[in-house]
Amino acid sequence: MADRKRARELAAAYLAKGDPTGWFEALYKEAEEGKSVIPWADRGANPSLVEFWKAHPQSTVARQALVIACGLGDDAEQLAAWGFATTAFDISETAVRTARKRFPQSAVSYQAADLFLAPAEWKRKFDFVFDANTVQALPVELRVQAIQKIAAFVRPAGMLLAIVRGREENEPLGESPWPLTRSEMNEFVRAGLREESFEEYFDNEEPPARRFRGVYTRP
Repeated sequence: MADRKRARELAAAYLAKGDPTGWFEALYKEAEEGKSVIPWADRGANPSLVEFWKAHPQSTVARQALVIACGLGDDAEQLAAWGFATTAFDISETAVRTARKRFPQSAVSYQAADLFLAPAEWKRKFDFVFDANTVQALPVELRVQAIQKIAAFVRPAGMLLAIVRGREENEPLGESPWPLTRSEMNEFVRAGLREESFEEYFDNEEPPARRFRGVYTRP
C-alpha cells in the first residue's frame, strides 16, 4: 500500500545514515504538509486496547498512565476518558503538536520525548503503561534496550499492556514494521516484569496481521 511504502522508504533512508528513529518526525511532518499519511493513525483508540479493557477493566482512581509513542493521541485520550491521569509522549514534535491541536481541551500531558532519553522522573512512576507497535518499528539491535526502557516506567504493582506484530521464530523479518518473536517479548520478563497473560491473534487488517498481546506487572 502507498502509505506504508513511504514510511518504509523513510525508515530505510534514516537507518542507512545511522538515525533509526529520525524518520518518525520526517513522516509526521510530511503528513502535516499533506504530502504523506500516517499508516498507523486510525483516528480512534487501538481496538486491541479497547477489547482488553472491556474484558479486564482496571481501577483508575488516583492512578497514572503512560502512553509510549502516542502519535496523534487517540489512545491517550481513551485512557484519560477511563479516568487515568495520563501522560503521553512521542519522539516526533510534530505528532505531539498535532495531538494537542486535535484535543485542545485535553487533560492529557502530551510531551515530546525520546524513549531512549526519557525523563529520569518517569522511572517506576506509572500504574498503567500502554505500548502498541513501538518496538516493531525499531531495528533488532535496539529492541532489548527499548523493552528495558518501557519496562522501567512501570511502578511496583503497576501493569504494562504491550501489543505488537508477531512472527514465528523461524520466519524472516520481512519489511518494516518488523514483527517480534515470542522470545523477544520475553525480554519484558528479563527486564524485571512478570508475565500475567500472553495472547496471539489476528487483527482485522487486510490482509490480517498476527498480533501478540502481553500483560506484565512489576512484583
